[in-house]
Amino acid sequence: MPKPTKGPRLGGGPAHERLLLANLAAALFTHKSIKTTETKAKRMRPLTERLITFAKRGDLHARRRVLAVIGDKSVVHELFTEIAPLVAEREGGYTRITKLGFRKGDNAPMVQIELVLEPVTPKKKSTAKAAPAAAAAAPAEDEVVETPAEDAPAEETSTEETADETTEAPAAKESTEAPAEETK
Repeated sequence: MPKPTKGPRLGGGPAHERLLLANLAAALFTHKSIKTTETKAKRMRPLTERLITFAKRGDLHARRRVLAVIGDKSVVHELFTEIAPLVAEREGGYTRITKLGFRKGDNAPMVQIELVLEPVTPKKKSTAKAAPAAAAAAPAEDEVVETPAEDAPAEETSTEETADETTEAPAAKESTEAPAEETK
């Protein structure tokens, strides 16, 4: 059971707060980004995340539960058909809050809350045991790859590289000796 918030509610009573948050969520789904106060955005974020999770389910019961919160059918349709497929791969964190500064009139902290619609990039899952095993397996694979590379063509390239190194070495010695002679 959710814990009730302490202190005064947004807009007065609980019914007014529910309507205010529902309207903010509807505006967010319509415009994909809205500018509001920090307190309203922080109170709206869990509601918005829950509604998007229902939209990802996509069944009739989920649609009716979202319609119970947001009364506008066109907004709910947009949520289910446009927004839900874009965040289908994302496991949470559908909204982003960015601080904008303070409002001129009453100095209230303003933020921009927006939907995160970029495609999610999967992270590599690694454990402490898998990392050393992978490190131990990597040199073994390199040895296998190096064995065919040590054939005759590889020796020709290595002799060419050593020939280049010997021609470069005297030039490097001359360049270091030349400034020494000038200083004497």
